[in-house]
Amino acid sequence: MAVSPSCSSATLPHNLQPCKNFLPSHTAPIIFHAKYLLSSPKPNNTTTSTHIILSPNRLFDLADSWKWRTQVSFFTGFLTKGRNAESLKEELYAAIAPLDRGAEATPEDQQLVEQIARKLEAVNEVKEPLKSNLLNGKWELLYTTSQSVLQTQRPKYLRPNGKIYQAINVDTLRAQNMETWPFFNQVTANLVPLNSRRVAVKFDFFRIAGLIPIKSPGSGRGQLEITYLDEELRVSRGDKGNLFILKMVDPSYRVPL
Repeated sequence: MAVSPSCSSATLPHNLQPCKNFLPSHTAPIIFHAKYLLSSPKPNNTTTSTHIILSPNRLFDLADSWKWRTQVSFFTGFLTKGRNAESLKEELYAAIAPLDRGAEATPEDQQLVEQIARKLEAVNEVKEPLKSNLLNGKWELLYTTSQSVLQTQRPKYLRPNGKIYQAINVDTLRAQNMETWPFFNQVTANLVPLNSRRVAVKFDFFRIAGLIPIKSPGSGRGQLEITYLDEELRVSRGDKGNLFILKMVDPSYRVPL
């Protein structure tokens, strides 16, 4: 098989230089000169030469082998990353399960959850979550460090005891926080993208007991960054450094306009 007279089709180590600038169409071997210094060089830096003889077929075998190994390495890395994420998610679920959304977390518990969350963020594959449909829907809050949500300074019977949800629609840039038992309070907000993963949050209406609407004062603002996202789990961080971990419960949910 004829080959174009160029050596650019194969990348060779720097110490292997072809003595001819072409690969012949027949199967004659090609001789390469490998120059190297003796292990104990003399003052005049005497060098010696050796010859490595490779046939064209062997060159192509080496090239194919390199191409195959790099592809295997890529897919192995991709699969390993996916397995790491699943393993970290299981570890995260186990760590937060007994913590009552974070209300019962000790400083040691918080540190452990933070460490796992950071590892999970490091393998995040959705680099632009605000452009992803995976963000759409209603999410249940599993854990947070936000005292404004946990209200741990109150007696337990005056805290939100039921599930807490947050919904986001990226097409309308709307968000909604919803408490359940016993207060059923809600708040809706407009989202203003600051980059592909961070938004400014501007609250517009509060609903007391889910019924009584109250217009938000202009001071009702914040920021939210999505640091990990897949089809079932979201990790977010607020502008005050608080951590939020949520799981998807209803991807079809729409936030009121």
